[in-house]
Parts: sequence; structure tokens; C-alpha cells
Amino acid sequence: MTPQQPSIPAPPPNPPGASQSTQSTQATHPLPAPPPPPVRSYEPRSGLRGLPERIVRGRPEDPRWARPALLVLLAVTAVLYLWDLAASGYANQFYSAAVQAGSESWQAFFFGSSDAANSITVDKPPAALWPMALSVRLFGLSSWAILVPEALMGVATVGVLYAAVRRRFGAAAGLLSGAALALTPVAALMFRFNNPDALLCLLMACAIAAVLRALADGRTKWLVLAGVCFGLGFLTKTLQAWLILPALALVYACCAPVVLRRRLGQLLLAGLAIVVSGGWWVAIVELMPAAARPYIGGSQHNSFLELTFGYNGFGRINGNETGSVGGGGHRGGGGGGGWGDTGLARLFSSDMGGQISWLLPAALILLVAAVCVLRRARRAVAAEQAAQRAEFLVWGGALLMTFAIFSFMSGIFHQYYNIALAPYIAALVGMGATLLWRRGGRSAPVVLAGTVVVTAVWSYVLLDRSPDWLPWLRWVVLALGLAAAPGLLLTAHAGRRRLAALAAAFGVAAALAGPLAYTLDTVGTPKGGSIITAGPAVQGGRGGPGGGWPGGAWPGGKGGKNGKGGNGGMPAMPGMPDAPGAGQGGRGGGQARGGSHGQFPQGFPGGPGGMGGAAAERFGGRMGGMGGGGMGGLLNGSKVSDRAKALLEKDADRYTWAAAAIGSQNAASYQLATERPVMAIGGFNGSDPSPTLGQFKQYVRDGRIHYFIAGERGEPGGQGEPGGQGGKGGPGGRGGFGGGKGHSSEITSWIEQNFTKVTVGGATFYDLTRPA
Repeated sequence: MTPQQPSIPAPPPNPPGASQSTQSTQATHPLPAPPPPPVRSYEPRSGLRGLPERIVRGRPEDPRWARPALLVLLAVTAVLYLWDLAASGYANQFYSAAVQAGSESWQAFFFGSSDAANSITVDKPPAALWPMALSVRLFGLSSWAILVPEALMGVATVGVLYAAVRRRFGAAAGLLSGAALALTPVAALMFRFNNPDALLCLLMACAIAAVLRALADGRTKWLVLAGVCFGLGFLTKTLQAWLILPALALVYACCAPVVLRRRLGQLLLAGLAIVVSGGWWVAIVELMPAAARPYIGGSQHNSFLELTFGYNGFGRINGNETGSVGGGGHRGGGGGGGWGDTGLARLFSSDMGGQISWLLPAALILLVAAVCVLRRARRAVAAEQAAQRAEFLVWGGALLMTFAIFSFMSGIFHQYYNIALAPYIAALVGMGATLLWRRGGRSAPVVLAGTVVVTAVWSYVLLDRSPDWLPWLRWVVLALGLAAAPGLLLTAHAGRRRLAALAAAFGVAAALAGPLAYTLDTVGTPKGGSIITAGPAVQGGRGGPGGGWPGGAWPGGKGGKNGKGGNGGMPAMPGMPDAPGAGQGGRGGGQARGGSHGQFPQGFPGGPGGMGGAAAERFGGRMGGMGGGGMGGLLNGSKVSDRAKALLEKDADRYTWAAAAIGSQNAASYQLATERPVMAIGGFNGSDPSPTLGQFKQYVRDGRIHYFIAGERGEPGGQGEPGGQGGKGGPGGRGGFGGGKGHSSEITSWIEQNFTKVTVGGATFYDLTRPA
């Protein structure tokens, strides 16, 4: 049987109008059949083999070097922020004690209590404490368990910033922005510390990234996600999280790619998301009976809303901060009182400039230049240019709003607050430099060259404020910047782009060398206490006893050169009289003691320093009742001896609180040493009315408190020496940091009159179970 030949299908008939020649040609030479598809083995892209490839390769539209470069950036950032992290110990013991309490008690975890027995909360909402408390629950109490979540937040912030910038401006812009953020000194400071600012910075970067996604496609979900970030930011540091809200809402209302009616509706939904994500905790706290929860630290009437809008809210703007350092009640007026002069130059001053302002002039220049360039967009690319302009307005609006408020607020203002500006500055530098580099033209090279020169000169000024610290570096930075400027003028010439690229590398090096040096100094220096700064000591900076403020002088005073001296005088601080010092404090100084139960054992972080005679004596009276660390235990905890620890641990299980102490930092030291609840009388400043004398007496009658921890009694003041032994303060009033009166003072006096004191390990204790 012969095999059957495959039948060849007849060609289709000619369509109408086809010529005879075409028909004959098709019959003679039929079209070849398409080749069969190649046979491929099926590998699911979502499998384990596809995931590493996507991680290493990144998005198909990115250059092949982009994802590896990002991974290197994140890895270097992680090493930088994790390096020798445990050297700072418990960092800010005020928050570390609350973390320890939250790891022991879910009620303390929820409220953010200072101790596991829930006597009083910290003076902030608890969201920043939650990641650290969970880490301690998993790994046990240690410096690493507390601080590693903060470092990982820093790495995550760099990654979020890269992703937000890369979407519209490319991988190079994202990498430059991420590197600028990672090397910002105040960012390296706070991502290795346990204050709430690390989580707040991450949430604000996430919020802006979500707003940018909403601006790109007009989808509501991204704007709602941004609202959730703002709500969680409120639970981290109350109203500071909302500083940039007006700018972002305005940009979205004007630039979103949907009709106006829909924009307004989306903004309302985002506002609802803010209220729900930030208000649920507030509602529970405010509706719960006061007897069923801890006292709200930082408030004077046990109200979180009072804390939010007073001490932590508008009081920071106008200086009316009842319960704050110095007792509050100070109106800032045209200046910042004890927190430095206000004005547009504030963030460029000696004590602020090295923290954040290295790239601030460049960010402002590039913001203005980019908006001007994008305003003259060609119609062919008008949509893309409009989207880029909107992103500049988002980042620029956030920067300008925060810059303006920080510059003019009259209340409490610390140098580390400036971390809030770091993502905005970094994003604008990366976006602006990349945009001008790619556009070329006549004006772009001039702007780029001018920006590099301005940045190099400003870096020289900042480095010159510490003339004995790496003196060669300022000259190298200046030389690199001046050498890069002429080469950047060649950006528009196609034939000389390689030379321009070399000049750009020099410019980047000049811009980042100073921040890098400051950051490395910060990473290599242990930090502790409530007031910390990045980098070396500077001339003219705000100093404190012991050089915790660079410069060796109090806020408003005159700093000494390199923190080695300065007038130790006490300027007017909120709620405090003027107290000119007879001596000089600074790094390398001695020990200054102040007040009854108050002392300055090691001054501020950064080294012991003296406060001379009259200043110490007058200030001692304001610090009565606070034994322990810097500023009478207000700003840093005490060192707990082994004997004191053993005393508190003995029979501690029989008591609700192993001890009580005036001020949260004093209580925190003993609580972290023993891992037993220690009541912080008066909260952070010792000025909160918690507990009252009657409540404290009832606790003692019920046998719930074992010991009261007091400090050393001060001695008559003597003459301080420049950079040397500080004078000792005279016998001041008792009580918290509020003028030697109030509930803390009443409790201290009652204890002294009714119980016998004993000195153990250099500290004074009263056994509240044994009346005198």
C-alpha cells in the first residue's frame, strides 16, 4: 500500500480587482508557511530561579548597572548604620526604658508607658516604640535589639527614596538621591539612635512616594495610602508629621491628571484615612477612664489632646510649652529663647549647619532652575514635563514648608530635628542635577557649574568651623569644586561629554566629601542622652556643661573654640532667670554639681565639663530633686553601680515598683539596669503632676514602692576654670526641673522628713517600707 501523499490546499481565490499576473505568480510561488514557534522549557517567572534574577537585574527598562548599583548602595548604607551600633548603649534611656516596659507588658506597649507598671507614658505617641519593643520581645533586652530596627529604617528610607526618584528621572538620579540621604550627618545620627525621628522620616518618605504615584495615574488608592502614612506619622510624633500636608494637598489639587471634582473627592478620602489611621489610638486613650490607663506624660491635665496641641504642638511654634524644659510659659516672640535665634539663617548657623545644610543651597538652586526649565516645555513632551514639574513641586513644597517652620519656631528645637529635611534635600539634588545634565542647552551647564562652586564653598565654611579637625579636607573640597566647574560648562557639547562626565564626578565628590567625613565621625562616636549632635565640635556652637552642645556654651551663650572653652554663662532659658557663670565650661572640663539632689556628674554627652560658680549655684536650685546624669538627670541617665542594682533587685517581686525617682531619665537608668519597674515622678521633666502627694502616700501605705532614689546634695559653689574643674552648686530647692516647687518637690520633702536615707554605690536611697 503506497503511503498517502499529503494534500496541498488550493490557494484562495483572488480578491476582486486582482490582476491575472498576480494570480499566476501566487499559483507558481506560494507564500511560505510561518515557522513553528520554538520549543522552550517552561520556567515560572515567579519561582525561586526567577526571583534572584529579578532582584539582581531589576526592571527591564533600567540600565544593566542600575540594580547592582542600588544593591551596593543599600549594602553600604546598612554597614554604615549598623557599624559598632552597640557602642551607644541604650542611647536615649528615656525611650529605651519605655521599650523595655513594652516588652514586658502589652498594656505598656499599647500606651507607651515608661514602666511596666504603667505609672506614666512618654511624652510622645507610642508608634516609634512598637518596632523596638517587638524586637526586644524576640531577642531580649540589649542595645542591638533596640537600635537595629532604627538602622533598618534608615536603609528602607534610602530604598524608598531611590524608587520614588527613579520612576520619573531614572536610576542615576535615584542613586544620587539615595547616596545624598545616606551620607547626611543628621540622618546617620538618628538612624543609629532610638528617638522617634527615624520612623517619622521613613513614613514621610513613603507618604511622598505614594503621592507621586497618585500624581502619575490619578488612582485613589495611592492617595489613601499616603493618608495612612500621615496617620501613622501622627502616632509617631504628633503634628510634626503634618507639616508638609498643605503643600502636598495643594500640588495634588492643582496637578493631578483627573478632573477637579475627582481630585477634591480623593483628597477627602485621604483625609479620612489620616483620621482613621491616626485617630483610633487617640480615641481609645481619650475615652478610657483615667484610672484604667497610665498618666499622659508631658500634659498637665492627663490629656493626650492637651499634649498634642500644647507642649508637642503649637507650643513648639510660639514657645508656650507648659511642662517643658524650664517650666514652660515662655513666649518666643522674635527669637527662640533658649533654643537659638530664629530666622532664615537658623539652619545655616554653627550648631545646625553641619547637621543638614551641606546640600541645602544646592537643593534650593536646583529647585528654582528645574521649575524654570520645565515651565518652558515643548508641546511634544508637555505631559511628561508637567509630570516632572509636579514632582519637583511636591519635594520642593515639603522642603520649603519644613524649612520655614524650623527656621521661625520659638519653642524647643534640637539639632537632630533636621533629619526631617534630609529626604527632601536629597531628592531635589538628585532630580535637579540629572535633569539639567540631560537637557544641556545654554543655561543648564552654567547652573550646574555654579551649584558645584556654591556647594564647595559652603562645605569649606562648614569644615572651617572645626579648624583642628581634618584641616586638609576643606582645601581638598574647595579644590575639587573649583576644578569641576569649568568642565561642567562643557555639558552641552556632544564631543566633550566625557570630559564633562569627569568634571561631574569631581563635583559629586566635592559635594559629598564633607558630609561623608561628618557621617564617619558620627558613626565612630558613641552617642547618648536627650540632646545629641552629629560630627565634631564646632566654633560658636551651642554648648552645655560637658560639651554636649558643640562649643561649650549654653543656648544663647558664646561657644568656645572647638568646644574647648566658651563662656559658661547661663542665658535666659524658658521659665528660668538669667544666671551668668563665673567660670567657663567645655570639653575637657571637670565635674559640676548643682542643687540639693541635683548634680552634673559628667555634663552632657561628649565629655565632662564645668559650669562656673554663680551659674552652678543658681542653676542648682532649679534642678533640685534630680540626681544622676547631665543637666541634673534631665537629659541623660545615671550610671548605676552594682551595689545599687543589687539593692533594688532584692525582694523586688514583692512590689509594684522597685523604686521611684524624680524625672524619667533618672528612673530609666535604674529600670534598664534591673529590668524592674521604676516610677518616674513628674515624667520627663519632673514637672508633670503625676503622681500627686496624696497618690504617692497611698502607694507607700499600700506597700507598692520599695525605694525612693535621690541624688547627692550639692555643696557651696566655687570658681570654675576654663575647660577645667567646674564649680559646685549651692543647696538649691527640691523637686523637679520647674523651680523647686510642685508635686515633685512636695513628694521629696515628705520623704526626707519621714524616711531614713542610706547611701549605696554613690547614690542616696530612702527605704519607703521603713519610716524614720
